[in-house]
Amino acid sequence: MTLPALVSNASYIALCMMAVAILLAAVRLIRGPSLPDRVIALDLISILVAGTTAIYAIASAQAVFLDVATILALISFLGTVAFARYIEKQVSQ
Repeated sequence: MTLPALVSNASYIALCMMAVAILLAAVRLIRGPSLPDRVIALDLISILVAGTTAIYAIASAQAVFLDVATILALISFLGTVAFARYIEKQVSQ
Protein backbone atom coordinates (compact mmCIF):
# COMPACT_ATOMS: atom_id res chain seq x y z
CA MET A 1 0.00 0.00 0.00
CA THR A 2 1.46 3.33 -1.02
CA LEU A 3 0.85 6.55 0.83
CA PRO A 4 -0.39 9.71 -0.86
CA ALA A 5 2.40 12.07 -1.83
CA LEU A 6 1.31 14.70 0.70
CA VAL A 7 1.50 12.26 3.63
CA SER A 8 4.82 10.89 2.44
CA ASN A 9 6.39 14.32 2.05
CA ALA A 10 4.99 15.55 5.35
CA SER A 11 6.35 12.51 7.17
CA TYR A 12 9.84 13.03 5.76
CA ILE A 13 9.76 16.71 6.71
CA ALA A 14 8.60 15.77 10.21
CA LEU A 15 11.41 13.21 10.50
CA CYS A 16 13.96 15.88 9.59
CA MET A 17 12.50 18.27 12.15
CA MET A 18 12.61 15.56 14.81
CA ALA A 19 16.27 14.88 13.99
CA VAL A 20 17.09 18.57 14.49
CA ALA A 21 15.18 18.59 17.78
CA ILE A 22 17.08 15.51 18.98
CA LEU A 23 20.39 17.19 18.13
CA LEU A 24 19.42 20.34 20.03
CA ALA A 25 18.33 18.28 23.03
CA ALA A 26 21.63 16.40 22.89
CA VAL A 27 23.44 19.73 23.10
CA ARG A 28 21.43 20.56 26.23
CA LEU A 29 22.23 17.11 27.61
CA ILE A 30 25.96 17.68 27.16
CA ARG A 31 26.09 21.35 28.19
CA GLY A 32 23.38 21.31 30.86
CA PRO A 33 24.62 23.25 33.86
CA SER A 34 22.84 21.06 36.41
CA LEU A 35 21.62 17.51 36.86
CA PRO A 36 17.90 18.39 36.52
CA ASP A 37 18.62 20.06 33.16
CA ARG A 38 20.32 16.91 31.96
CA VAL A 39 17.47 14.71 33.17
CA ILE A 40 14.92 16.84 31.35
CA ALA A 41 17.03 16.77 28.18
CA LEU A 42 17.33 12.98 28.39
CA ASP A 43 13.56 12.69 28.83
CA LEU A 44 13.02 15.00 25.87
CA ILE A 45 15.34 12.91 23.70
CA SER A 46 13.53 9.69 24.58
CA ILE A 47 10.13 11.23 23.86
CA LEU A 48 11.41 12.61 20.56
CA VAL A 49 12.73 9.16 19.64
CA ALA A 50 9.30 7.69 20.43
CA GLY A 51 7.72 10.36 18.23
CA THR A 52 10.20 9.66 15.47
CA THR A 53 9.33 5.98 15.66
CA ALA A 54 5.64 6.83 15.37
CA ILE A 55 6.27 9.05 12.35
CA TYR A 56 8.33 6.30 10.77
CA ALA A 57 5.43 3.89 11.38
CA ILE A 58 3.21 6.24 9.38
CA ALA A 59 5.80 6.71 6.62
CA SER A 60 6.45 2.99 6.23
CA ALA A 61 2.79 1.97 6.78
CA GLN A 62 3.81 -0.62 9.38
CA ALA A 63 1.77 -0.48 12.57
CA VAL A 64 4.27 -2.65 14.48
CA PHE A 65 6.43 0.41 15.09
CA LEU A 66 3.59 2.06 17.02
CA ASP A 67 3.94 -0.66 19.65
CA VAL A 68 7.64 0.11 19.87
CA ALA A 69 6.92 3.83 20.30
CA THR A 70 4.39 3.14 23.06
CA ILE A 71 6.76 0.87 24.98
CA LEU A 72 9.60 3.37 24.60
CA ALA A 73 7.42 6.20 25.93
CA LEU A 74 6.37 4.11 28.95
CA ILE A 75 9.94 3.13 29.79
CA SER A 76 11.02 6.74 29.36
CA PHE A 77 8.35 7.87 31.80
CA LEU A 78 9.47 5.34 34.39
CA GLY A 79 13.08 6.42 33.96
CA THR A 80 12.18 10.06 34.44
CA VAL A 81 10.25 9.26 37.60
CA ALA A 82 13.23 7.30 38.92
CA PHE A 83 15.62 10.18 38.16
CA ALA A 84 13.27 12.67 39.82
CA ARG A 85 13.10 10.52 42.92
CA TYR A 86 16.90 10.26 42.98
CA ILE A 87 17.28 14.03 42.67
CA GLU A 88 14.68 14.60 45.38
CA LYS A 89 16.50 12.29 47.80
CA GLN A 90 19.83 13.89 46.94
CA VAL A 91 18.51 17.41 47.65
CA SER A 92 16.82 16.46 50.93
CA GLN A 93 20.04 15.05 52.42
